[in-house]
Amino acid sequence: MMNLWLRCITGPKLQRIHRQPDPNRAEPNRTGPGPGLGGVRQLGWPYQPKALERHTSSILSWASILWSLSYYTSPLLVFYLYRKGYICLSKLVPVGQYTGTLLILLLGVACLRGIGRWTNPEYVQFITILEETKKNNSPENKKKLASYNFDFRSWPADFRWDEVSSRKGQSPGGVALLKPEPKHRGATDSVLNSVGKLPCQIISYLIANSFGRRMLYPGSVCLLQKAMMPMLNQGQARLVEECGGQRAKLVACDGNDIDTMFVDKRNSQGERGKKLVICCEGNAGFYEVGCVNTPLEVGYSVLGWNHPGFGGSTGVPFPQNEANAMDVVVQYAIHKLGFEMKDIVIYAWSIGGFTATWAAMSYPEVSALVLDASFDDLLPLALKVMPESWRPLVTRTVRHYMNLNNAEQLCKYQGPVLLIRRTKDEIITTTGPEDIMSNRGNYLLLRLLQFRYPKVMTEEGVRAVREWLGASSAIEEASVYSRYEVDDDWCTSVLQSYQTDQTTEFPWTVGEDMTLEGRRQLALFLARKYMRNFDAAHCTPLPPYEFQSPWRL
Repeated sequence: MMNLWLRCITGPKLQRIHRQPDPNRAEPNRTGPGPGLGGVRQLGWPYQPKALERHTSSILSWASILWSLSYYTSPLLVFYLYRKGYICLSKLVPVGQYTGTLLILLLGVACLRGIGRWTNPEYVQFITILEETKKNNSPENKKKLASYNFDFRSWPADFRWDEVSSRKGQSPGGVALLKPEPKHRGATDSVLNSVGKLPCQIISYLIANSFGRRMLYPGSVCLLQKAMMPMLNQGQARLVEECGGQRAKLVACDGNDIDTMFVDKRNSQGERGKKLVICCEGNAGFYEVGCVNTPLEVGYSVLGWNHPGFGGSTGVPFPQNEANAMDVVVQYAIHKLGFEMKDIVIYAWSIGGFTATWAAMSYPEVSALVLDASFDDLLPLALKVMPESWRPLVTRTVRHYMNLNNAEQLCKYQGPVLLIRRTKDEIITTTGPEDIMSNRGNYLLLRLLQFRYPKVMTEEGVRAVREWLGASSAIEEASVYSRYEVDDDWCTSVLQSYQTDQTTEFPWTVGEDMTLEGRRQLALFLARKYMRNFDAAHCTPLPPYEFQSPWRL
């Protein structure tokens, strides 16, 4: 009994019961239709704590919020106390005593909460299943544990990065990233230059690890997650109870836990269900309420995951950690879920384009890549929101700590690509949504076409594509297309004949002996095949009918 009480004290917070884990136990009649799955699925219900647990949990939650506020405001608070003369030994000793007393009181509150949980049969059943699963992580126990939504830190690991036979015995570390090319200098000059730039390097580190990371990934801020928690719990309940989602914890090579959700439609949606769409969310997106819903409604199997530091995932969302997380997600899809590389599509929204392009570069056998409202490089967008006088510092910070070089990674991928541009995008533009030419998605398209078809994307070809990109409506786009008299059949036949006669590895030399008119036609044809416009703002959810497979020759 004492051990059970201690486990109730230290146990995780229980949010919801998705379904009754014991089939022999009576339960309320909570059933409902499962969209697109055919048949009736059992719906869950929120966990109902008793009065003692409810009140003590409320006290501990407020203590956690106050701690978060004090953590984020600590630099200002320390500065204020220093100016007032409160930071001295005679005044710090009483503060330490008060802090110790407060901690003892909170410990007492936690013990009372344990008593409240101990007297609740639902929580006792949950904590018993959790302890059994930790001792024996069998499929039967995991199925029972999946009936609950609780603090993900206590969820047992389902897959580790080193479970793959080819990686066993490897030491933990980071996956490979593309690094900026170093500037070559003499040995003496290099040493003096490093010493001279040391203050800037320290400031860059402090900026990146303080407000810089939180500006780039606001979804990692604890206070925002606490505010969104009801919405996230509701979204997760829908995925599990209505869509049959399977939650899993993956351990990346850097030790971070990655929170994932898999919805399997291989047995219910025909050919589309046999394809897996791995979804990469935006900088404030979570799989519970994010872009996974678009391919899910179309009928694909879906694997969503949260960035490091988002939701149940641990760590911080720096580029290296992001790539490490994406790596273990892809490995999980292949080796645990049983999908082949040719059946995997990578889909990303906004800043998720970094991990999506990294995955396409590192796993070139994936079927296709779809990038929605993404950009070519973070630096122009960072310079837009910072003072002009900070330009050198911002450049150094981005390149060393937040180098989201999407276009560079995208050009390493040889497979089909679809770019979706939001015509009213207010986030990834450098001057504003009214200037569609400042949308960084344009530069992503140009970089890709210039790499794959350099003989077509000469000065004339680039000029024609820029004119097409500057069209503000579908009518203007069609006008540009018709003015250049683009013949789709001719363009297709030219590309197909080149593909037959030459290697299919990019870059291609097609267009080398072509007239200027032919290059312009082919450039516009390729631009329209690689990019689709969606008349919406940055955060508008992509409708299912806009989610299409990329063009294949």
